[in-house]
Amino acid sequence: MKKNFKAISLYVTAVIAGVVSLSSCISDADSPGLEYTPDMYRSPAIEPYVDYGEFRNKEHVELKSQQSAMRPPNYSIPFYGSDSAKVAMMLPYHRLASSAAALSHGLNASEGWRLSDSLDVEYIKAKADKNPISLTADNKDAIFGKGKKLYTSMCAHCHGEKGDGEGPMVKSGAYAGVPNYKNLTELGDGQVFYSIYYGKGAMGAHAMLLNKEEIWTLVHYVNKFRFDGYGEEPVMEVEAADSTAMTETIGE
Repeated sequence: MKKNFKAISLYVTAVIAGVVSLSSCISDADSPGLEYTPDMYRSPAIEPYVDYGEFRNKEHVELKSQQSAMRPPNYSIPFYGSDSAKVAMMLPYHRLASSAAALSHGLNASEGWRLSDSLDVEYIKAKADKNPISLTADNKDAIFGKGKKLYTSMCAHCHGEKGDGEGPMVKSGAYAGVPNYKNLTELGDGQVFYSIYYGKGAMGAHAMLLNKEEIWTLVHYVNKFRFDGYGEEPVMEVEAADSTAMTETIGE
């Protein structure tokens, strides 16, 4: 009797194991099959830039006009060091966001964003802000090299490899109205920084994605598109076309 019971138990166990084994086989080659408590060892991925209006080859018309990009937490870019000038540059930005930033770019006061009482006063004031990263003959190659990497990963998809506003996202029809940097020579460096930091028009804020040193480095690289000969000796660093403080010789 005991032998029969043991044999039946082994048979039932084998059948259950077979059923479970077969049920875990899925035709999708990319699927791991059925998993037991997957959340215990497989963290759900955060996908901040998925366009859920058109996701996995399916179009969701009701989501087309809604913002799908999820914004990282405010002040999530750390800074540290013993260089007082660099630490000062990395401290919280002294310019306030536009009063409309909560609606246009999701920068809510409840999340710690400091908003102005006006639409563009702070942006206009930013024209007087100078780039704290001095461009010299010794460091320009490193700065432009880093700027190119940042631009390629953060900007070129809309602004284009040559800064002409003809990036692949624009050519695809997903976005329109991206400017050619050649037409923005009247802007001060501080206004370019402000636009990247808080966002401008359809461009989202990058304050949560890039630290201030990276944004100022991008300003130098963008200036290569805005001004012919920018950073080339003996050409001087160029400010906005109507700025009162026009030039500072590279290397001085």
